[in-house]
Amino acid sequence: VQLQASGGGLVQAGGSLRLSCAASGGTLSRYAMGWFRQAPGKEREFVATITWSGGASDYADSVKGRFTIARDNAKNTVYLQMNSLKPEDTAIYFCAAGPVFTSNPSPYLYWGQGTLVTVSS
Repeated sequence: VQLQASGGGLVQAGGSLRLSCAASGGTLSRYAMGWFRQAPGKEREFVATITWSGGASDYADSVKGRFTIARDNAKNTVYLQMNSLKPEDTAIYFCAAGPVFTSNPSPYLYWGQGTLVTVSS
């Protein structure tokens, strides 16, 4: 499975962006999906995850109430809607697919290349 993340860009604080993660070479409906991010000089951190069916999701405390993860298995795509963006949300955002619904990056098998989100103050 190959994952392609897109939708990043430059946005002012308080603005919104929607990231997409499209899959090829396989179906995403078999996998839980996660979004992670890595800011310059920092470790990769969990952002959000969703079950294979979309029936449950989980978020990092830092993004709860502002970000929403969703999936469209018919389109083989997962989304991350980001609202009320803050400068501290600036990072490269990665999508990942794996067999376990978890905030731990280790079980995820497939990773996208990342898309850069820059939030200006």
